[in-house]
Amino acid sequence: MNWLLPEYLADALPAEAARIESLRRNVLDHFRSRGFELVMPPMLEYLDSLLTGAGQDLKLRTFKLVDQLSGRTMGVRADITPQAARIDAHLLNHQGVTRLCYCDSVLHTLPATISASREPVQIGAELYGYAGIEADLDIIRLMAGAFDKIKLPLNRIDLGHVGIFRALAEAAGLPQEAEESVLSLLQAKDVPGLIEACADVPSPYREALQRLPQLYGGAEVIDRAAAELPPLPGIAAALDGLRHLFAAAPDLPLSIDLSDLRGYHYHNGVAFAAYCAGYPAAIALGGRYDGAGKAFGRARPATGFSMDLREVARLAPAGKQTGAVLAPYAGADKVLAAHIAALREQGEIVVEMLPGEIACEGPVCDRKLAFVGQHWIIEAIQED
Repeated sequence: MNWLLPEYLADALPAEAARIESLRRNVLDHFRSRGFELVMPPMLEYLDSLLTGAGQDLKLRTFKLVDQLSGRTMGVRADITPQAARIDAHLLNHQGVTRLCYCDSVLHTLPATISASREPVQIGAELYGYAGIEADLDIIRLMAGAFDKIKLPLNRIDLGHVGIFRALAEAAGLPQEAEESVLSLLQAKDVPGLIEACADVPSPYREALQRLPQLYGGAEVIDRAAAELPPLPGIAAALDGLRHLFAAAPDLPLSIDLSDLRGYHYHNGVAFAAYCAGYPAAIALGGRYDGAGKAFGRARPATGFSMDLREVARLAPAGKQTGAVLAPYAGADKVLAAHIAALREQGEIVVEMLPGEIACEGPVCDRKLAFVGQHWIIEAIQED
Protein backbone atom coordinates (compact mmCIF):
# COMPACT_ATOMS: atom_id res chain seq x y z
CA MET A 1 0.00 0.00 0.00
CA ASN A 2 2.99 2.33 -0.44
CA TRP A 3 1.13 4.17 -3.21
CA LEU A 4 -1.67 5.35 -0.91
CA LEU A 5 -1.59 9.02 0.08
CA PRO A 6 -2.05 10.21 3.68
CA GLU A 7 -5.60 11.06 4.76
CA TYR A 8 -7.06 14.32 3.43
CA LEU A 9 -4.39 14.59 0.73
CA ALA A 10 -5.18 13.87 -2.91
CA ASP A 11 -3.79 14.20 -6.41
CA ALA A 12 -5.47 16.64 -8.77
CA LEU A 13 -6.09 14.64 -11.95
CA PRO A 14 -6.16 16.36 -15.36
CA ALA A 15 -9.80 17.54 -15.33
CA GLU A 16 -9.62 18.94 -11.79
CA ALA A 17 -6.15 20.40 -12.32
CA ALA A 18 -7.36 22.15 -15.48
CA ARG A 19 -10.30 23.70 -13.60
CA ILE A 20 -8.10 24.86 -10.72
CA GLU A 21 -5.60 26.39 -13.14
CA SER A 22 -8.34 28.14 -15.12
CA LEU A 23 -9.79 29.59 -11.92
CA ARG A 24 -6.34 30.66 -10.75
CA ARG A 25 -5.73 32.59 -13.96
CA ASN A 26 -9.15 34.24 -13.93
CA VAL A 27 -8.95 35.33 -10.29
CA LEU A 28 -5.35 36.56 -10.50
CA ASP A 29 -6.23 38.53 -13.65
CA HIS A 30 -9.13 40.04 -11.69
CA PHE A 31 -6.75 41.04 -8.89
CA ARG A 32 -4.20 42.43 -11.34
CA SER A 33 -6.81 44.57 -13.08
CA ARG A 34 -7.38 46.29 -9.74
CA GLY A 35 -3.74 46.96 -8.99
CA PHE A 36 -2.92 43.97 -6.76
CA GLU A 37 0.61 42.70 -7.44
CA LEU A 38 1.50 39.01 -7.30
CA VAL A 39 4.03 37.73 -4.74
CA MET A 40 5.38 34.19 -4.28
CA PRO A 41 6.64 33.54 -0.74
CA PRO A 42 8.56 30.34 0.04
CA MET A 43 6.85 27.20 1.29
CA LEU A 44 9.13 27.04 4.37
CA GLU A 45 10.19 29.73 6.83
CA TYR A 46 11.67 29.90 10.29
CA LEU A 47 8.83 29.27 12.69
CA ASP A 48 9.12 32.51 14.66
CA SER A 49 8.72 34.46 11.42
CA LEU A 50 5.94 32.29 10.02
CA LEU A 51 3.74 32.53 13.13
CA THR A 52 4.33 36.16 14.04
CA GLY A 53 1.04 37.67 15.13
CA ALA A 54 -0.82 34.42 14.43
CA GLY A 55 -3.45 32.94 16.70
CA GLN A 56 -3.19 29.61 18.46
CA ASP A 57 -5.26 27.91 15.78
CA LEU A 58 -2.63 28.67 13.14
CA LYS A 59 0.15 27.39 15.41
CA LEU A 60 -1.69 24.09 15.82
CA ARG A 61 -2.23 23.78 12.04
CA THR A 62 1.45 24.27 11.18
CA PHE A 63 3.84 21.40 10.49
CA LYS A 64 7.23 21.90 12.18
CA LEU A 65 10.65 20.55 11.26
CA VAL A 66 14.33 21.25 11.95
CA ASP A 67 16.44 23.04 9.34
CA GLN A 68 19.48 20.84 8.63
CA LEU A 69 21.57 23.90 7.69
CA SER A 70 20.94 26.15 10.70
CA GLY A 71 19.48 23.83 13.32
CA ARG A 72 16.56 26.23 13.80
CA THR A 73 12.91 25.19 13.83
CA MET A 74 11.11 25.79 10.56
CA GLY A 75 7.46 25.60 9.61
CA VAL A 76 5.59 24.61 6.47
CA ARG A 77 3.24 27.50 5.91
CA ALA A 78 -0.39 26.93 6.83
CA ASP A 79 -1.41 30.42 5.68
CA ILE A 80 0.22 32.82 3.21
CA THR A 81 -1.23 35.96 4.83
CA PRO A 82 1.55 36.35 7.47
CA GLN A 83 4.13 35.95 4.71
CA ALA A 84 2.49 38.72 2.69
CA ALA A 85 2.57 40.93 5.81
CA ARG A 86 6.31 40.23 6.18
CA ILE A 87 6.92 41.15 2.53
CA ASP A 88 5.03 44.42 2.90
CA ALA A 89 6.67 45.42 6.18
CA HIS A 90 10.22 44.18 5.68
CA LEU A 91 10.99 43.93 1.96
CA LEU A 92 8.85 46.39 0.00
CA ASN A 93 8.88 49.08 2.69
CA HIS A 94 6.35 51.29 0.86
CA GLN A 95 5.14 54.36 2.69
CA GLY A 96 1.73 54.43 1.07
CA VAL A 97 -0.84 51.78 0.24
CA THR A 98 0.46 48.37 -0.91
CA ARG A 99 -1.77 45.88 -2.72
CA LEU A 100 -0.54 42.29 -2.88
CA CYS A 101 -2.03 38.99 -4.04
CA TYR A 102 -0.86 35.37 -4.06
CA CYS A 103 -1.82 31.83 -5.02
CA ASP A 104 -0.05 28.68 -3.88
CA SER A 105 -0.41 25.54 -1.81
CA VAL A 106 -0.41 25.59 1.99
CA LEU A 107 -0.27 22.60 4.33
CA HIS A 108 -2.41 21.89 7.41
CA THR A 109 -1.78 19.37 10.17
CA LEU A 110 -5.55 18.77 10.30
CA PRO A 111 -8.28 19.51 7.74
CA ALA A 112 -10.35 22.65 8.37
CA THR A 113 -13.58 20.70 7.75
CA ILE A 114 -14.44 17.04 7.23
CA SER A 115 -14.49 17.54 3.45
CA ALA A 116 -11.47 19.85 3.16
CA SER A 117 -7.99 18.99 1.96
CA ARG A 118 -4.94 19.30 4.18
CA GLU A 119 -3.24 20.91 1.18
CA PRO A 120 -5.51 23.77 0.13
CA VAL A 121 -4.59 25.95 -2.82
CA GLN A 122 -4.86 29.34 -1.14
CA ILE A 123 -5.57 32.38 -3.25
CA GLY A 124 -6.08 35.80 -1.73
CA ALA A 125 -5.37 39.50 -1.67
CA GLU A 126 -4.14 41.89 1.00
CA LEU A 127 -4.23 45.68 1.27
CA TYR A 128 -1.69 47.40 3.55
CA GLY A 129 -1.26 50.97 4.72
CA TYR A 130 -4.86 52.25 4.92
CA ALA A 131 -6.75 52.22 8.22
CA GLY A 132 -10.11 53.53 6.99
CA ILE A 133 -13.24 51.44 6.48
CA GLU A 134 -12.94 52.19 2.75
CA ALA A 135 -10.12 49.63 2.54
CA ASP A 136 -12.36 46.96 4.09
CA LEU A 137 -15.04 47.79 1.54
CA ASP A 138 -12.49 47.63 -1.28
CA ILE A 139 -11.41 44.12 -0.20
CA ILE A 140 -15.00 42.91 0.18
CA ARG A 141 -15.82 44.22 -3.31
CA LEU A 142 -12.65 42.60 -4.67
CA MET A 143 -13.77 39.28 -3.20
CA ALA A 144 -17.33 39.59 -4.53
CA GLY A 145 -15.95 40.53 -7.95
CA ALA A 146 -13.75 37.43 -7.99
CA PHE A 147 -16.80 35.21 -7.48
CA ASP A 148 -18.66 37.11 -10.20
CA LYS A 149 -15.68 36.54 -12.48
CA ILE A 150 -15.80 32.77 -12.03
CA LYS A 151 -19.62 32.74 -12.20
CA LEU A 152 -20.11 31.37 -8.67
CA PRO A 153 -22.58 33.82 -7.08
CA LEU A 154 -22.43 34.53 -3.38
CA ASN A 155 -25.74 34.36 -1.58
CA ARG A 156 -24.48 35.83 1.70
CA ILE A 157 -21.53 37.82 3.06
CA ASP A 158 -21.68 37.78 6.86
CA LEU A 159 -20.09 40.79 8.53
CA GLY A 160 -18.87 40.89 12.10
CA HIS A 161 -16.52 42.99 14.18
CA VAL A 162 -14.18 41.56 16.80
CA GLY A 163 -14.06 44.97 18.48
CA ILE A 164 -17.54 44.40 19.91
CA PHE A 165 -16.65 41.27 21.87
CA ARG A 166 -13.26 42.72 22.77
CA ALA A 167 -14.88 45.83 24.25
CA LEU A 168 -17.36 43.74 26.25
CA ALA A 169 -14.68 41.36 27.55
CA GLU A 170 -12.48 44.26 28.62
CA ALA A 171 -15.29 46.20 30.29
CA ALA A 172 -16.47 43.05 32.10
CA GLY A 173 -12.94 42.31 33.30
CA LEU A 174 -12.99 38.75 31.95
CA PRO A 175 -9.82 36.81 32.80
CA GLN A 176 -8.15 35.23 29.78
CA GLU A 177 -9.38 31.71 30.55
CA ALA A 178 -12.98 32.90 30.93
CA GLU A 179 -12.66 35.00 27.78
CA GLU A 180 -11.54 31.95 25.79
CA SER A 181 -14.43 29.90 27.17
CA VAL A 182 -17.03 32.55 26.33
CA LEU A 183 -15.45 33.02 22.88
CA SER A 184 -15.82 29.30 22.09
CA LEU A 185 -19.43 29.27 23.25
CA LEU A 186 -20.25 32.32 21.13
CA GLN A 187 -18.76 30.76 18.03
CA ALA A 188 -20.78 27.61 18.65
CA LYS A 189 -23.89 29.72 19.39
CA ASP A 190 -24.31 27.65 22.56
CA VAL A 191 -26.76 29.89 24.40
CA PRO A 192 -27.37 27.60 27.44
CA GLY A 193 -23.63 27.18 27.90
CA LEU A 194 -23.13 30.91 27.46
CA ILE A 195 -25.69 31.69 30.18
CA GLU A 196 -23.89 29.37 32.56
CA ALA A 197 -20.41 30.71 31.69
CA CYS A 198 -21.54 34.32 32.14
CA ALA A 199 -23.27 33.77 35.50
CA ASP A 200 -20.60 35.73 37.40
CA VAL A 201 -20.11 38.45 34.78
CA PRO A 202 -21.36 41.83 36.06
CA SER A 203 -24.40 43.46 34.50
CA PRO A 204 -24.93 44.90 31.87
CA TYR A 205 -22.06 42.99 30.22
CA ARG A 206 -23.53 39.60 31.15
CA GLU A 207 -26.75 40.35 29.29
CA ALA A 208 -24.82 41.85 26.36
CA LEU A 209 -22.65 38.75 25.90
CA GLN A 210 -25.75 36.54 26.04
CA ARG A 211 -27.42 38.69 23.37
CA LEU A 212 -24.64 38.41 20.78
CA PRO A 213 -25.79 35.03 19.30
CA GLN A 214 -29.21 36.58 18.59
CA LEU A 215 -27.73 39.60 16.82
CA TYR A 216 -27.69 38.34 13.26
CA GLY A 217 -29.66 39.23 10.14
CA GLY A 218 -29.92 42.29 7.92
CA ALA A 219 -28.93 45.93 8.35
CA GLU A 220 -31.59 46.38 11.05
CA VAL A 221 -29.39 44.30 13.39
CA ILE A 222 -26.96 47.22 13.65
CA ASP A 223 -29.64 49.46 15.17
CA ARG A 224 -30.78 46.63 17.45
CA ALA A 225 -27.22 46.13 18.63
CA ALA A 226 -26.82 49.86 19.29
CA ALA A 227 -29.98 49.80 21.43
CA GLU A 228 -29.31 46.53 23.27
CA LEU A 229 -25.55 46.64 23.90
CA PRO A 230 -23.79 48.93 26.41
CA PRO A 231 -22.73 52.34 25.00
CA LEU A 232 -19.02 51.55 25.00
CA PRO A 233 -16.80 53.57 22.61
CA GLY A 234 -15.41 50.39 21.02
CA ILE A 235 -18.89 49.06 20.31
CA ALA A 236 -20.08 52.39 18.90
CA ALA A 237 -17.07 52.62 16.56
CA ALA A 238 -17.56 49.02 15.39
CA LEU A 239 -21.24 49.52 14.64
CA ASP A 240 -20.50 52.75 12.78
CA GLY A 241 -18.06 50.84 10.56
CA LEU A 242 -20.60 48.13 9.82
CA ARG A 243 -23.26 50.75 9.12
CA HIS A 244 -20.92 52.42 6.61
CA LEU A 245 -20.37 49.12 4.77
CA PHE A 246 -24.10 48.52 4.39
CA ALA A 247 -24.72 52.06 3.19
CA ALA A 248 -21.86 51.95 0.67
CA ALA A 249 -22.63 48.52 -0.79
CA PRO A 250 -26.41 48.05 -1.20
CA ASP A 251 -25.72 45.83 -4.22
CA LEU A 252 -23.88 43.18 -2.17
CA PRO A 253 -25.67 40.40 -0.18
CA LEU A 254 -24.41 41.69 3.17
CA SER A 255 -25.69 40.38 6.49
CA ILE A 256 -24.66 40.64 10.14
CA ASP A 257 -23.50 37.97 12.58
CA LEU A 258 -21.97 39.47 15.72
CA SER A 259 -21.10 36.11 17.28
CA ASP A 260 -19.04 34.89 14.32
CA LEU A 261 -15.62 35.53 15.82
CA ARG A 262 -13.39 33.28 13.72
CA GLY A 263 -9.86 34.61 13.75
CA TYR A 264 -10.55 36.60 16.94
CA HIS A 265 -6.90 36.43 18.04
CA TYR A 266 -5.75 37.54 14.61
CA HIS A 267 -8.33 40.07 13.46
CA ASN A 268 -8.90 43.40 15.18
CA GLY A 269 -11.68 44.99 13.18
CA VAL A 270 -14.24 44.08 10.53
CA ALA A 271 -14.28 40.34 9.74
CA PHE A 272 -16.36 38.65 7.06
CA ALA A 273 -17.30 35.23 5.74
CA ALA A 274 -18.74 34.55 2.28
CA TYR A 275 -21.19 31.75 1.51
CA CYS A 276 -22.58 30.27 -1.69
CA ALA A 277 -25.39 27.86 -2.41
CA GLY A 278 -24.64 24.17 -2.01
CA TYR A 279 -21.75 24.57 0.40
CA PRO A 280 -22.35 24.52 4.19
CA ALA A 281 -19.13 26.26 5.29
CA ALA A 282 -17.71 29.66 4.40
CA ILE A 283 -16.17 29.60 0.92
CA ALA A 284 -14.00 32.68 1.63
CA LEU A 285 -12.85 34.42 4.81
CA GLY A 286 -11.30 37.79 5.47
CA GLY A 287 -11.02 40.81 7.69
CA ARG A 288 -8.82 43.47 9.21
CA TYR A 289 -5.60 42.53 11.00
CA ASP A 290 -3.74 45.76 11.72
CA GLY A 291 -0.24 45.50 13.16
CA ALA A 292 0.65 42.12 11.68
CA GLY A 293 3.96 43.56 10.42
CA LYS A 294 5.03 44.94 13.81
CA ALA A 295 7.52 42.13 14.42
CA PHE A 296 9.12 42.94 11.06
CA GLY A 297 9.66 46.59 11.95
CA ARG A 298 6.43 48.26 10.80
CA ALA A 299 2.97 47.89 12.30
CA ARG A 300 0.88 48.64 9.23
CA PRO A 301 -2.90 48.73 8.85
CA ALA A 302 -3.96 45.62 6.95
CA THR A 303 -7.06 43.95 5.56
CA GLY A 304 -7.57 41.08 3.13
CA PHE A 305 -9.27 37.81 2.28
CA SER A 306 -8.47 34.33 0.97
CA MET A 307 -10.16 31.16 -0.27
CA ASP A 308 -9.27 27.59 -1.23
CA LEU A 309 -9.26 27.07 -5.00
CA ARG A 310 -9.70 23.32 -4.56
CA GLU A 311 -13.04 23.88 -2.86
CA VAL A 312 -14.04 26.64 -5.26
CA ALA A 313 -13.27 24.36 -8.23
CA ARG A 314 -15.73 21.80 -6.90
CA LEU A 315 -18.53 24.39 -6.85
CA ALA A 316 -17.85 26.74 -9.76
CA PRO A 317 -19.68 25.89 -12.97
CA ALA A 318 -17.51 24.07 -15.48
CA GLY A 319 -16.72 26.23 -18.47
CA LYS A 320 -17.26 25.04 -22.00
CA GLN A 321 -14.61 22.45 -22.76
CA THR A 322 -12.82 22.95 -26.07
CA GLY A 323 -11.96 19.68 -27.73
CA ALA A 324 -8.50 18.95 -29.06
CA VAL A 325 -7.43 18.32 -32.63
CA LEU A 326 -5.94 14.90 -33.43
CA ALA A 327 -3.04 15.08 -35.88
CA PRO A 328 -0.93 12.38 -37.52
CA TYR A 329 2.77 12.20 -36.73
CA ALA A 330 4.52 14.93 -38.73
CA GLY A 331 8.02 13.48 -38.71
CA ALA A 332 9.93 15.01 -41.61
CA ASP A 333 6.76 16.43 -43.21
CA LYS A 334 7.53 20.14 -42.91
CA VAL A 335 4.17 21.19 -44.34
CA LEU A 336 2.24 19.18 -41.77
CA ALA A 337 4.57 20.34 -38.96
CA ALA A 338 4.01 23.96 -39.96
CA HIS A 339 0.26 23.46 -40.06
CA ILE A 340 0.29 21.92 -36.57
CA ALA A 341 2.44 24.78 -35.27
CA ALA A 342 0.08 27.37 -36.78
CA LEU A 343 -2.94 25.76 -35.11
CA ARG A 344 -1.17 25.79 -31.74
CA GLU A 345 -0.28 29.46 -32.20
CA GLN A 346 -4.01 30.12 -32.71
CA GLY A 347 -4.72 28.55 -29.31
CA GLU A 348 -5.81 25.11 -30.48
CA ILE A 349 -4.83 21.98 -28.55
CA VAL A 350 -3.22 19.66 -31.09
CA VAL A 351 -2.26 16.11 -30.10
CA GLU A 352 0.32 14.71 -32.50
CA MET A 353 0.02 10.93 -32.54
CA LEU A 354 3.30 9.08 -32.16
CA PRO A 355 4.20 6.23 -34.52
CA GLY A 356 2.25 3.15 -33.47
CA GLU A 357 -0.04 5.07 -31.11
CA ILE A 358 -3.56 3.71 -31.57
CA ALA A 359 -5.72 6.19 -29.68
CA CYS A 360 -5.36 9.42 -27.71
CA GLU A 361 -5.81 8.73 -23.99
CA GLY A 362 -5.35 12.37 -23.00
CA PRO A 363 -7.54 15.33 -23.92
CA VAL A 364 -10.84 14.61 -25.66
CA CYS A 365 -10.32 15.06 -29.39
CA ASP A 366 -13.45 16.11 -31.26
CA ARG A 367 -11.66 17.03 -34.52
CA LYS A 368 -8.82 15.66 -36.61
CA LEU A 369 -6.40 16.83 -39.27
CA ALA A 370 -7.05 15.12 -42.58
CA PHE A 371 -5.25 15.41 -45.92
CA VAL A 372 -7.92 16.19 -48.53
CA GLY A 373 -7.29 17.43 -52.05
CA GLN A 374 -3.64 18.23 -51.45
CA HIS A 375 -4.49 20.27 -48.34
CA TRP A 376 -4.60 19.63 -44.62
CA ILE A 377 -8.07 20.42 -43.27
CA ILE A 378 -9.82 19.97 -39.92
CA GLU A 379 -12.71 17.50 -39.86
CA ALA A 380 -15.10 16.58 -37.08
CA ILE A 381 -14.52 13.17 -35.53
CA GLN A 382 -17.68 11.15 -35.90
CA GLU A 383 -18.87 9.22 -32.86
CA ASP A 384 -19.06 5.45 -33.41
